[in-house]
Amino acid sequence: MNKRHQFSILAAIAATAAIAAAPAFADSSHRAKAMTMMKADFTTKGQATADRIYEDGLQAVCNRSGNHPPEKIAKQLEGDQMATVKYPADGKLMGDWKAGEKLAQSGRGFTWNDAPGSPAGGNCYNCHQIAPSESSFGTVGPSLFNFGKLRGNTAENQKYVYSKIYNAKSYNLCSEMPRFGHVGALGEKQIKDLVALLLDPESPVNK
Repeated sequence: MNKRHQFSILAAIAATAAIAAAPAFADSSHRAKAMTMMKADFTTKGQATADRIYEDGLQAVCNRSGNHPPEKIAKQLEGDQMATVKYPADGKLMGDWKAGEKLAQSGRGFTWNDAPGSPAGGNCYNCHQIAPSESSFGTVGPSLFNFGKLRGNTAENQKYVYSKIYNAKSYNLCSEMPRFGHVGALGEKQIKDLVALLLDPESPVNK
């Protein structure tokens, strides 16, 4: 563990303690009751282990602050998260948009009956509008239709999209978007394919 990572963890712990100690954000009996209920109802089954109900230090900062941690703390921790992003050794950030579309449609992965190590889906339509042919999509995240057409597929934008998918908390500490690459939910090729889905001029997203 390098010193920067150690500092990040310590900063998250210290921030959580400070925020939780504030009257406005102190844990209520409701949180305690909810945790007791979840501990009783969630059990380990296959790869779906019961420890999933516990928040990590970073998420605790957001949970205890109502997703509004002090700006200085948020910026420090966002920088630490950005440092975790691992870019492809070949320098190429765009893959196959067709594979990316299949990935965006898939919500499989990490359930108790999925084989450990099997590819997981991105389930992107659960939160975003993407290609125009998809009639059902979530609205938790912004619409990504015409994303590449509006922003371009420059090297800088490719890096932004790759980083955002890899670890969204590097841009917004309390983002509800999963840290796909950081937690190993999506691999390098899968992230490249999603970058292509959003930025490739031939992708239906940009037609």
